[in-house]
Amino acid sequence: GIIDFLVSHHPIAKVLRDHLVFKIAPMLNPDGVYLGNYRCSLMGFDLNRHWANPSPWAHPTLHGVKELIIDMYNNPKINLEFYIDIHAHSTMMNGFMYGNIFEDEERFQRQAVFPKLLCQNAEDFSYSSTSFNRDAVKAGTGRRFLGGLLNDTSYCYTLEVSFYSYILGGAAPAVPYTEEAYMKLGRNVARTFLDYYRLNSLVEGPLAPTPKTR
Repeated sequence: GIIDFLVSHHPIAKVLRDHLVFKIAPMLNPDGVYLGNYRCSLMGFDLNRHWANPSPWAHPTLHGVKELIIDMYNNPKINLEFYIDIHAHSTMMNGFMYGNIFEDEERFQRQAVFPKLLCQNAEDFSYSSTSFNRDAVKAGTGRRFLGGLLNDTSYCYTLEVSFYSYILGGAAPAVPYTEEAYMKLGRNVARTFLDYYRLNSLVEGPLAPTPKTR
């Protein structure tokens, strides 16, 4: 949904393309998925635990993406502002995010802006399920590793979306996720970047506020 929206003729997508560059790695473990795994590569590695020191032999896709990110970060002509790792979640409902904890209170508060805006755009995204942590078990994840490496203008998240269903309005019955519902969430993630950059004055509208994408 994110990719389809960004390359579409939608006016928001055009504004985003005019102002921003998106680098998208659709999947890091296609070899493992081909065999029926959902977390692991062909060799049985959970790639989202090896960001600290990925091997070009054992974790080639992860190694390549990490090298790309570090090269961009070290390029003075590039302002690397977002890293979002997208996963399915096997137990929780809805979409939600994981973020990092920082000693700087202002940085911590700024990190909460994007998921709060996404919650306004996507009815199946839950800010109440979004959490910010530095759990030692997840030290090898992209979100944790890059959150410690990049500077204070970079925001690193894991976007989690339930394998199963989402709940609207508190105690309402759970709604099973469909392919279209996942696509819709992706479109709403993409359009949230416009809200974020308008809030930070990078993008000056001609666009009026737009409804949620369908």
